[in-house]
Amino acid sequence: MPCYERNFGLAGEENSALIKEFADTLGISIVGIGFLAPVRGRFHPSIIEAAQSMNFGISMGIRLSDSITEGIKDEPTLLYKHHYSAVNRLLDQIALKVADEIQKKNFKAMPIPASQIVDWEKQLGHLPHRAVAYQAGLGWIGRSGLLVNPGLGARVRYVTVLTDMPLQADQPMEAGCGDCYKCLELCPAGAITKEGYDKEKCLDKLKEFAKKQGIGQYICGVCVRACAGKGNK
Repeated sequence: MPCYERNFGLAGEENSALIKEFADTLGISIVGIGFLAPVRGRFHPSIIEAAQSMNFGISMGIRLSDSITEGIKDEPTLLYKHHYSAVNRLLDQIALKVADEIQKKNFKAMPIPASQIVDWEKQLGHLPHRAVAYQAGLGWIGRSGLLVNPGLGARVRYVTVLTDMPLQADQPMEAGCGDCYKCLELCPAGAITKEGYDKEKCLDKLKEFAKKQGIGQYICGVCVRACAGKGNK
């Protein structure tokens, strides 16, 4: 079977169903399977060789607490910082368990950390989780640059497991933000406009927030709060 195939027939369907069911038992809010070819060019060099034979990315997301995100006004709160870190740790643990389950079936699996920076200048991880989540049909890329799920909005954190297991890829979601401009109106950096997302402006504001007592990392959360999705209204 050529490496560019999006699925592997019945075996792919069965494996996909098993993996999704297993992820559900671990407490995942949403899960999908993305075909990696469209995003492979955005992999960090450190994983390109090891991931060469892996055609699929299992994207898993955990919904953030509405009560905590609603508490964000124009800057990150200490409670949001802790919640953000706790969810990332949980995602990493789930990714490890999913990868182990795949390896038990004699396939390769590579869990990618939910929030680990490998390029500090550009603030990039091993790969863009939101891009894999888009390929996995979990939402679309919104005006803020975040993945927007129709039910949960941007209030989701994601992790990815790469694998060579024969799977069936989900289809990217053809949708958009329509006439919603809440993130644009609330962004404290002015980084979200009708013309697009300005990452440099965003990073400058994140650096400012990181200097606040107790924060110490590049987080904001304002656009996350702004984008609630239908399930949070």
